Amino acid sequence: MPDIIELIFEDHVWFRQQFATLDELKAGRRLDIAAVESVWVSLAERLDLHASAEEEIFYPQLLRVGDDDAEAETLDAIGDHNDIRDGVSDAAEWPVASEKWWAAVARTRVANDEHMAEEEREGLADFRTASKELRVSLGRRFAEFFVVHPSTSGVDTSDKDPEKYVRDVEQELDEDEGSADSGSLHIGSLKGQVQ
Repeated sequence: MPDIIELIFEDHVWFRQQFATLDELKAGRRLDIAAVESVWVSLAERLDLHASAEEEIFYPQLLRVGDDDAEAETLDAIGDHNDIRDGVSDAAEWPVASEKWWAAVARTRVANDEHMAEEEREGLADFRTASKELRVSLGRRFAEFFVVHPSTSGVDTSDKDPEKYVRDVEQELDEDEGSADSGSLHIGSLKGQVQ
């Protein structure tokens, strides 16, 4: 079973490929709007699901095991997720392949590119200090998230207040630490906590 770092990287590669596919379609002699829409619908949904999965599974554990920068990295990541969600939401307001739709997709791409670069350079790099057991366990949960949620139906894809998110997670982690004698990895307590 791949660990969570590998699974997040796999999504990042796929995101880059899908945006490149949109570039190819846009550059074609005749724009195939149905093809553009097909690529975008899958990409937009996965962007929203990926953000929710990270917020439920990855970032709480980064706050628990990360270095002194984990809180700042998490605050920034949640803000980035909001920017990505906003771009996806803005694109939904316009006809596919219209000028305003392409502008919203471009904003989404810029926000996502910046987020992925920061996450790969910071949060994911920091998380390599976590035990392989924890990383694999979280990888299992990350993969299961997409099985349980094959679409955004039933998933809260609204913007999150980054400071409230961190406060809530830190409070939950503090409560978990109080029950450290349970032998738990402290990774299940946040299950279902998608704000």
